[in-house]
Amino acid sequence: MVETTETIWIEMPDGVRLAARLWRPEGVEGPVPTILEYIPYRRRDRTRLRDESMHPRFAEAGYAALRVDMRGTGDSGGIMHGEYLEQEIQDGCDVIAWIRAQDWSDGQVGMFGKSWGAYSSYQIAARRPEGLKAIAPVMGTDDRWSECIHFSGGCLMTDNFWWGAIMQLFMAQPPDPEIVGERWRDMWRARLDAAEFWPAEWLEHQTRDAFWRHGSVCEDYAAIEVPVYIFGGWADAYRNTPFRMAEHARAPVKVMIGPWGHLYPHEGAPGPQVDFPAELIRWWDHWMKGRDTGLMDEPRLRLYLQEAVPPAPIHAHREGVWVEEPCWPSPNIETRRLWLNAGTLGAEAEDGPAMEVRTPTSYGQMAGDNMSFATPGDIPGDARLDGVGALEFRDAVREGPLDILGVPRMTLSIAADKPQAQIAALLVDEAPDGAQTVITRGFANPAHREGPEQALPLTPGKAVEIAIEFHATSYRLPEGHRLMLKLSSGYWPMLWPAPEPVALTLRPGEARLDLPVRRATPDATTPRPLPVPAPAAAPAMTQLRGGSMNREVCYDAMTGRLGSRMMIDGGVFGPVGRIRLDATGTEMGDLSDRLYEIGADPSSARAVMTQEGGFAREGWRPRIETRAEMWSDAETFHLRAVTRCYDGDALFHEKEWSHEVPRNGM
Repeated sequence: MVETTETIWIEMPDGVRLAARLWRPEGVEGPVPTILEYIPYRRRDRTRLRDESMHPRFAEAGYAALRVDMRGTGDSGGIMHGEYLEQEIQDGCDVIAWIRAQDWSDGQVGMFGKSWGAYSSYQIAARRPEGLKAIAPVMGTDDRWSECIHFSGGCLMTDNFWWGAIMQLFMAQPPDPEIVGERWRDMWRARLDAAEFWPAEWLEHQTRDAFWRHGSVCEDYAAIEVPVYIFGGWADAYRNTPFRMAEHARAPVKVMIGPWGHLYPHEGAPGPQVDFPAELIRWWDHWMKGRDTGLMDEPRLRLYLQEAVPPAPIHAHREGVWVEEPCWPSPNIETRRLWLNAGTLGAEAEDGPAMEVRTPTSYGQMAGDNMSFATPGDIPGDARLDGVGALEFRDAVREGPLDILGVPRMTLSIAADKPQAQIAALLVDEAPDGAQTVITRGFANPAHREGPEQALPLTPGKAVEIAIEFHATSYRLPEGHRLMLKLSSGYWPMLWPAPEPVALTLRPGEARLDLPVRRATPDATTPRPLPVPAPAAAPAMTQLRGGSMNREVCYDAMTGRLGSRMMIDGGVFGPVGRIRLDATGTEMGDLSDRLYEIGADPSSARAVMTQEGGFAREGWRPRIETRAEMWSDAETFHLRAVTRCYDGDALFHEKEWSHEVPRNGM
């Protein structure tokens, strides 16, 4: 049995109170360890159903479980001025101190969370608060510059705009008057008055400066002294962090990476799913109850080796096998070097005439998204459909399977005809019927060739050496298929384009691909079967409006503009429509419309995001409308945004932003 406290208040040293929901085991004598999840996504409504799939399980296993809304979000007091700021990290440490002072706490705390919750787990662990015994970050990063939604390989991701526009809506949401009382309007107005348009702030930092180093635990891996169990997904964006942590962290590290998108493993898609709460309970039992669960006797990394699949808008399940590695780098992984010759990938470098690529702005429409939420179309489509626009290199037809596992890397000597450029590299599985499945991708901004701390213009025509780190991957290339590499000078709409059309030139035999290949391990012990989630109970909600989704690419023959549009009735997490939470009677639902469009000129790139969201209950009907736009010219990024908030039908608050941010090697 579980005892639930809907709202418990945690007072910070400055007097601001954070709102939390608490689950405790009934019938357990004495204090118990506590599991903490600390995120800004509204425990009272938005994450309520997800929270209830995990936290009661922890309480049933003999733990207190605490889900805390960060300062300035949900029903918590104060203001959130940005992501991962010092105040947020200190608040997390103060929450742990508060837990330790409660009579139901035995002083031990474990921390977990996905995405923002993974960041906070890493960042707070690096502060070493007393009582924190272990963490379990899910799909987050150790390096905010190199592996987040802002930049990749030094190239500007359109996700910087998209996710920032989503946070524009999330940060405009009010507290619940059933929890905070009549002051909810004053709290709401204070949040809205203080709101800023985060994509503009992020764009002010186009090199790896102190802004990005803050909160990046890769700056000092030794700062984390507690054990870490990292969960990742091959369809997620945060795929390299688990390998860096396994290699560099001094504390005990375990890693599990499944085929999943940006979802908890027990809700993971594509399948197979894993009973994530059960796996965490084994972890917490080992480190906070001293039980020998056998977990730490197993190999440190468990990775899902995916079988080849034809390209498709979505995969409900990925065939494959779980493999284990004792450490990272693993003795089971060897590097296979392939040289980029004239249209081929070869074991030996060959000379030949120079090769040039000038990628049209239409190339990249089959990219999907940088981060999959397991919605149709958010994974890469058939790479053939992008048509011309890339240099292509093919290996020989496979005479046997090839298991790729880890982080591919490439080094190339390349010249550009303009002072600014970008490089996109796609590793592809080409099937006998010609279908092309993207295995992984990597990007590079040549302006950062001497490091991400500075942007250095290119000298047109002068070759420079560039290193590309791909996203980590796990893929079995079958017999009869070919490994293929595509190189392009653009990849819209995933990457914001360089200021003007650019041609890249390289010579055969002057670029190499280093492929991490897993050798056969016939003597390896069969991995422990992983717990499978029990059939989920019907969620405690009522569907008021069925969700829908539309994703399309359209070419306007009259204007020459290409548009990539995604409309979702349900918001970022998919077409969930509008629902009512049975426990609170709160109705909620979002509508979003994202448009990326471009003409033949890269300077014509434009992004627009409109959203509507809100809540409804008798006597409470807040509604938020947002619009955000971004475009650029050769020297400047331009951003405009507006947020309008309504109390019922009456306009409650309106705020507009306008920013011009100089380009710095982007």
